[in-house]
Amino acid sequence: MGRPNAGKSTLVNRLVGQKVAIVTSRPQTTRNRIQGIVNCPNAQVILIDTPGLHRPKSVLGRQMMGELAAALEAVDVLALILDASEEFGAEDREVLARGEKFQGPRILLLNKIDRVEKSSLLPRMEKLAQTGDFAEIIPISALTGDGVSVVLDKFIEYLPSGEPYFPPEQYTDQPERFLAAEIVREKAMEASFQEVPHALAVVADSFEESDRLIHIRCTLYVEREGQKGILIGRGGETMKQIGSAARKELEQILGTKIHLELFVKVRHEWRNSPQVVRELDWRNQLDRLSRK
Repeated sequence: MGRPNAGKSTLVNRLVGQKVAIVTSRPQTTRNRIQGIVNCPNAQVILIDTPGLHRPKSVLGRQMMGELAAALEAVDVLALILDASEEFGAEDREVLARGEKFQGPRILLLNKIDRVEKSSLLPRMEKLAQTGDFAEIIPISALTGDGVSVVLDKFIEYLPSGEPYFPPEQYTDQPERFLAAEIVREKAMEASFQEVPHALAVVADSFEESDRLIHIRCTLYVEREGQKGILIGRGGETMKQIGSAARKELEQILGTKIHLELFVKVRHEWRNSPQVVRELDWRNQLDRLSRK
């Protein structure tokens, strides 16, 4: 748990060794809780990546905070992530205050130490130790991997013993078709600007596998015609850029050729529509698909 852009998804991807959560420079990129599965010789660790803690201003924002609340009820160890490259502020205090309600080991992670002077870390850690009862305080860089192996060791130390929940080859609970939609959303967020990233949702309408390739059809939803024009770009150039970047990454992740079709549609003010927000949640989409 942490505020937006603290590095939660980057850490999950680093620990899993596979991309299970999209990462951009935009805050509030993660919208759903996503499980990443770390298989070690002596343990299986299930990580739950959560949306950044914030005060919601829309139906979508309230759902995101609902995802966070649901995650907190299901875990044995809570990792609180702070950005060490920024001054400790009100949003960080809110993260720590929310973490105090958790009944279990709490590990405080100071992320992005690759951006700070090492001499400043110890005084900051000593100061943070006075703000709460933490099982561990660990400085890390999720980007470079510095300290991440220590984090995994501590997770294993504090987790209860038990049988593995998942087979050893599985690394996420997210079906491939929904990971594909998230990769498209990531590339579209990187290619756009201003209000477009927050007004963007992507749905994988079809995911058809054959011996030689996977045919994926995705629809990108925005809230206004102007946002649609930005995503498409002059002569469709931006959409081609998004499609090419997404296809290349999906081919690396899925290990096969990808044929990717992208379409853009306008759904006015979808972030404030409870029905649309529910429709765009991948777990609800999966439930509808299973009933067909």
